Amino acid sequence: MTVPEHQTVEGSDAQLHVEIHQPDEGTGPDGPTRPVLLLHGFASSSKLNWYDAGWLTALSGAGRRVITVDLPGHGRSGSPDELDAYAPSRMRADILQVLYDSHVRPFEEGNAASGVDLIGYSLGARLAWEFGATQPELVHRMVLGGPSTQDPLADFDLAGAQKYLADGTRMSDEQSYSLLKMAQMVPSNNIFSLLSMIEAIKSEPFTPSEAVPHMPMLLVAGEKDELAATMTDLAGLSPKAETLVLPARSHTNAVTSRAFKNAAIDFLAEHP
Repeated sequence: MTVPEHQTVEGSDAQLHVEIHQPDEGTGPDGPTRPVLLLHGFASSSKLNWYDAGWLTALSGAGRRVITVDLPGHGRSGSPDELDAYAPSRMRADILQVLYDSHVRPFEEGNAASGVDLIGYSLGARLAWEFGATQPELVHRMVLGGPSTQDPLADFDLAGAQKYLADGTRMSDEQSYSLLKMAQMVPSNNIFSLLSMIEAIKSEPFTPSEAVPHMPMLLVAGEKDELAATMTDLAGLSPKAETLVLPARSHTNAVTSRAFKNAAIDFLAEHP
């Protein structure tokens, strides 16, 4: 069963589309189970990263309750006018409210119904890292896909993208151009809101060494994922981090890997 959720943060509507997916009948233990929160990547959505890639089916089949949220300007979420709505710190506050509204309780050792597990991909991995570091009382375990010590959006040619959208002037930075074209291919994306998100992200650089999560983490990346080339450096910041490399996979298709799903489900099931 899928249930839409609605929440506000300090009386302000974040315009986020949130859904709660109950586990398949007869697959989990009796009584409540710890939910899994899924955070998608930039220019993607819950549908693209999690529904279409088979994560909902896999997690529900493993008896897990799942919470999905579309980030601002993505998927079925709204596109706020305020730049602050797209800042990582504000998105983390919105995520915290989502969990409170979903009745997530602080993690208690030995209580399999307490806390929350996080799975984040790309931008979602950055948000999960920072959320785990700032909300350790809630997070049990995390799986970070396509992670890096740097946010690839920090080097995005924002001015070039704005000029390209205004008059068609070709962007000189090929990586930024490829990312913009990818974003334009998803009809549900609000391109101008996504550019606002990039601007807001640039104002809050990702410095993972300043706040390191202390819960167990599994970091996963495709063998051909250049954006996650520093994954081992990121893992080295935490004594509780493990890594998994997916042969022949890239940043684009690692999220569809069955080996990724199986490893994530097994990792999150350890030490309930």
